[in-house]
Amino acid sequence: MSRLAESRRRLNELLKGYYAELARSGRERTRKVAWCTSAGPAELLEAMGFATYFPENHGALLGARRQATGLIGQANARGYSPDICSYLTADIGAHLRGETPLKEAYGIEAPPRPDVLVYNTSQCREVQDWFSFYGREFGVPVLGIHSPWKAGEVGSECVMDVAQQLQRMSDALVPIAGMKLDRDRLKDVVRTSAETAALWKRFLQCGRARPSPITFFDATIHMAPVVVMRGTRAARNYYRGLVEETEALVRAKTPAVEGERLRFYWDGMPNWGKLRFFSELFTRLKACAVSSTYCLSWVFDELDPEKPFRSMAEANLKVFINRSEDYKERYLADAVKEYSIDAILFHEAKTCPYNTNSRFGLPQRLAEGHGIRSTTLYGDLCDLRCFSEDQTETAIEALAEQLLAGSGRG
Repeated sequence: MSRLAESRRRLNELLKGYYAELARSGRERTRKVAWCTSAGPAELLEAMGFATYFPENHGALLGARRQATGLIGQANARGYSPDICSYLTADIGAHLRGETPLKEAYGIEAPPRPDVLVYNTSQCREVQDWFSFYGREFGVPVLGIHSPWKAGEVGSECVMDVAQQLQRMSDALVPIAGMKLDRDRLKDVVRTSAETAALWKRFLQCGRARPSPITFFDATIHMAPVVVMRGTRAARNYYRGLVEETEALVRAKTPAVEGERLRFYWDGMPNWGKLRFFSELFTRLKACAVSSTYCLSWVFDELDPEKPFRSMAEANLKVFINRSEDYKERYLADAVKEYSIDAILFHEAKTCPYNTNSRFGLPQRLAEGHGIRSTTLYGDLCDLRCFSEDQTETAIEALAEQLLAGSGRG
């Protein structure tokens, strides 16, 4: 039986149920539907009874199924540049062409029609324009949280700013939801979300083990509930089972990569259409990508049910992507030690400058100040035209040879 087979089975059932409920809400109007960004106020929407859909997840699914590249041109023809987020252009292209991978994956003809669109700019600045497109398409309200960017230390004034925006948003959602916010319900949802995030962190920390029982590619699969179902008991219960299964692999010293001899850290977005390529390449090199900044983006240590608005604000302001270059340098240096990393792989995603960390000298500073090896891989989230398998394979093989020659582990 493959690693984490039981969790994979449970994950499929969980996501089928999530999408079935979304489809029912859209079709029968049993619940109001909110479209939300991945770092948006999912807890607030859950507490106010919305069925919540995440277009970024749809963009990732388009990329993973290699449907995105053929759809991006549809958005380009509407004036959306090929240089902006390929999640955005692929998703809008799919809408314009009336296509969706949800049909094959979950039996859903189309994403549910929104009653409101809600975004937070902490992880991406282009979501405002993305959601504004759909606001015009569907004629529904678009509500946004505008987060201070590139924070070193997250001060109380920044937290208060975002917390007040969240409170104003809750008031604006009342006439759409048809109900006032129940503060006790919000506390309960934030508590559940905090527990879910803690379990997700515990799963990811299993990558510290030698050999690691998980890879970055495992994490990109199992992260779906913490993104699209955060704040629900179903997601929390799923991660309890995942942690139990994964920690059993740690105790048994079951490797994700047989003969593990190199440990990589993945920084930046996944290249969704090439995950299998990377997984097979790493397996051949006996290298394991044991951790990533991307998957850690949904570890919200700050969530506190006794301070729901303030803690939601603080949690989203403190995500890695929203921090200063100095903070990122310290964070990655610590991660290299914590996970016993041999080298960092920086993914320079052409259409995602906000989550590309190799453009302002960070790899060089890590090498000069901390002795940390790295290489930069060039690609994209979804647009496969930006990626070369040969160039990437050559770069990673060269790095592996240098590391093994220096360590004597060849």
